[in-house]
Amino acid sequence: MDKLLEQIKKGTVWAFPGGIHPPQQKSLSNSASITRLPLPDKLIVALKQHIGANGKLLVEKGQHVLKGQPLTAPAANWSVPVHAPSSGVVTDIAPMPSAHPSALPELSVIIEPDGKDEWVALNKNKNPAELSHDELINIIHQAGISGMGGAGFPTYVKADTKQPIEFLIVNAVECEPYITADDVLMREHAKEVIQGIEIMQQLLNPTLCIVGIEDNKPEAIAAMKQAAEHNSKIIIQTVPTIYPSGGEKQLIKLLTNREVPSIGIPADIGILVHNTGTLFAVQQAVYEGKPLIERIVTVTGNTIHKPGNVWALLGTEIKHLLDCQGFSPVPQQSVVMGGPMMGFTLPTVRIGIVKTTNCILAPDHKELAEPGPEKACIRCSACADACPASLLPQQLQWFAKSKEYDKLQEHNLFDCIECGACAYVCPSEIPLVQYYRIAKVEIKEQQAEKIKADRAKERFDARKERLEREQEERQNRHKRKPAAKSADEKQKVAEALARVKNKSDNGDEKSAVAAAIARAKAKKQQGEELEPDNSEVAKERALRKEQARKYKEQKSQTDESAETAPVDDKKSAVAAAIARAKAKKAAQALDNAEQTASEVPQSDAPVDDKKAAVAAAIARAKAKKAAKALENAEQTVSEEPQSDAPVDDKKAAVAAAIARAKAKKAAKALEETEQTVSEEPQSDAPVDDKKAAVAAAIAHAKAKKVAKALEEAEQTTSEEPQSAAPVDDKKAAVAAAIARAKAKKAAKEFEDTEQTQPQELQVDSAAPKSAESNTDDSSNSTEADKPKSAEDKKKAAVAAAIARAKAKKLQKEGNNQS
Repeated sequence: MDKLLEQIKKGTVWAFPGGIHPPQQKSLSNSASITRLPLPDKLIVALKQHIGANGKLLVEKGQHVLKGQPLTAPAANWSVPVHAPSSGVVTDIAPMPSAHPSALPELSVIIEPDGKDEWVALNKNKNPAELSHDELINIIHQAGISGMGGAGFPTYVKADTKQPIEFLIVNAVECEPYITADDVLMREHAKEVIQGIEIMQQLLNPTLCIVGIEDNKPEAIAAMKQAAEHNSKIIIQTVPTIYPSGGEKQLIKLLTNREVPSIGIPADIGILVHNTGTLFAVQQAVYEGKPLIERIVTVTGNTIHKPGNVWALLGTEIKHLLDCQGFSPVPQQSVVMGGPMMGFTLPTVRIGIVKTTNCILAPDHKELAEPGPEKACIRCSACADACPASLLPQQLQWFAKSKEYDKLQEHNLFDCIECGACAYVCPSEIPLVQYYRIAKVEIKEQQAEKIKADRAKERFDARKERLEREQEERQNRHKRKPAAKSADEKQKVAEALARVKNKSDNGDEKSAVAAAIARAKAKKQQGEELEPDNSEVAKERALRKEQARKYKEQKSQTDESAETAPVDDKKSAVAAAIARAKAKKAAQALDNAEQTASEVPQSDAPVDDKKAAVAAAIARAKAKKAAKALENAEQTVSEEPQSDAPVDDKKAAVAAAIARAKAKKAAKALEETEQTVSEEPQSDAPVDDKKAAVAAAIAHAKAKKVAKALEEAEQTTSEEPQSAAPVDDKKAAVAAAIARAKAKKAAKEFEDTEQTQPQELQVDSAAPKSAESNTDDSSNSTEADKPKSAEDKKKAAVAAAIARAKAKKLQKEGNNQS
């Protein structure tokens, strides 16, 4: 670093690659002092005269403004205000042609000066050293100062850089032909320029300040050295006259031997560059309180009778400048804003001066001839040799023509400073700079579209992510982790789980709820987040809903059948009454038969055959009548269970079968009684009193048994069909058990009766013997009993066998029913 400083102080200058030496043509305008033009008829002040955003408009149409009054206020980053160049009235606010090769309209404030040129109140500072850093930055910002060397970068941004600055370089080279604005400014206002440099030194605190001036400006060099004698940190350095030594990167290379990175800025290597006119504007803003409302403009060319430098108010039409300097146009006259190398031809002269306008050139055809037709590149490499940025101009031109923008960026198109050196030396007269300008604009537009598309995609992705997140939150609201439970709650949950587990172990199958609780408990033990699985519960809930639906359908059907229940109940009651009446009638007939059977053998006198036959016929008729009545009752009983009452089909069938079995049992018992009654009177032998009494007792017992069985069947038959409501399983089981018990009891009683019958027969067989012995002694007996024949004994044995078979059959049927 020390060695570099020593070399700089000794006046060492380094060379940059390329460069050309075009005719200077500076003597036309630098021989006279700076003049001030009269006020124009109108001022067209464009709102955007710098790099960055427009300011917020502060005035409106018809408003009177003063000289130096702000027309806009800073509204965004890199935004600086513009001010009224003179006092007057705002006649219009409308888009006007801009100072650009395309002349695209820009919003502008049109002011009609009132001729008074009245200033606003100015805030002057005699001692800027007393101002703070922020105060100085604010003054520069509110004064609307931006780079006046060509780019128009806001000065307050450069002055407020956070990077350490080693070298502050003042660009006073002014290498472009014809332009002498900085030259005459340094001649006449060197002190003010040095004061502006000292203000920047106060803000940036650089190690050294270097003022670079071309050696073709001796008067400016002398004036600057004299003005900077009191400041040892300011060095006035003379550089050789070569174009484009005034380029920022090229001047840094000349004065410090440092190179700015391809995609970097000078601040990255500790260097900051300011233009001479910019520093003069800083001095005016800080010391005098004046905003940037005017600048020095070189008006020159062979068609100008009084070429020179003038103080031009911003917004002054170019036509006014030309007219004031004695403009004599030639046919197909062209007017260039800027120099012949980097300037551009204006489409109209009704364009206002802006902050970056440093020259108006009006050449004739000899001075600046029209370029000839473009020819094919001969690959002479003259353009590559002249390029100060070490680029390959012919390659860039090929890529620009074929619109291969990726390759253009690979070949560092944006390092091109558009100095025009390549086009100046091209023998084929190819307008290389125009190709590069167009390609840069298209690439910038493409990049802007890409940025818009990327932002739109980001917004779309953000919206999509937000919608998905909201949907997931809605779905997982019930899955949120439950709050921590106390020890008591955990104990209760554990006990409940234990009870559920015990119940599930005792059962055949685990319920869905128990399985879900077990899975949740297992997940909890593994330390996982509890996420309930409701699939099993949902299935169980669906099953319950289906059962409820079926129950409702069955209930609706029951309600519908219940509407006809009164009629059915009435019919059932009538049928049951008829059945009971028939059963009572059958029982009464059986009692009559029983009485007849018991009365016949009680006759004291012997009965003859005819009377016995008549009595037997009567008994048989009564027995048949009772059997017929019983059959009718049985049929009624078998028909009654078919009632329309809402009884379960299976239960109704079981009840009907039991009733029919009991009815059959009673009928069979009645038939046996009938047979017994019908067989006993058929005996041809006379029966004594004791035998008749025994037979009557047996018949009476059998008749009572049959009547009792008949009554039970009647009660069972009359009770079962009257059930209108469905019977549950438990009641049906109890009813079946009772029916089985009754059947077993009847079978047992009948068996006991059967066992009693053989004993009675034995008594009957012993009775003749006792009767014979008593006959000998008794005088009242008429005759002795006759002994039974072999045929009668055979019939008695057959009858006994038939009775036992029937008893066994009845017992078997009772067991089957049970």
